[in-house]
Amino acid sequence: MNFLSFKTISVKKRFYEKSWIIIDAKNQILGRLSTKIACIIMGKHKPFFSPHINCGDHVIVINSNKIKLTGKKWKDKKYIHYTGYPGGQKIISIQNLLNKDSRSIIYKSVKGMLPKNRLGRLIFKNLHVYPKSEHKHKAQKPISLKLKNL
Repeated sequence: MNFLSFKTISVKKRFYEKSWIIIDAKNQILGRLSTKIACIIMGKHKPFFSPHINCGDHVIVINSNKIKLTGKKWKDKKYIHYTGYPGGQKIISIQNLLNKDSRSIIYKSVKGMLPKNRLGRLIFKNLHVYPKSEHKHKAQKPISLKLKNL
């Protein structure tokens, strides 16, 4: 057996098919949910994962307004960003962000777990978050996924 003859095969677009997965965020912990979502939209759960190809699935997250946090994060966690102007530092607590737009909590959490490059920005478009249980992707026939199955 010639061990030098083995070649690494890179996956091509015709070999993989993107599926649609629906995840219910009701009573799920934010960090654990976000790591599972990040793995799915990057495609790490597939046997033909390549880090330079967008081979992940589309993920629909419903009930984002019923997400849970552990410990004292509801009081202590804050999101800070800077506008670029003097005195332009903006701080918002996670409780206020949940009341304003609960989808952005999951978006911010998952985006931080993706690669910081062009491919990461392309992969991020595979995430669709909705605050209630209704979504507009019924035509794609999404598969319901329990987080314990991963």
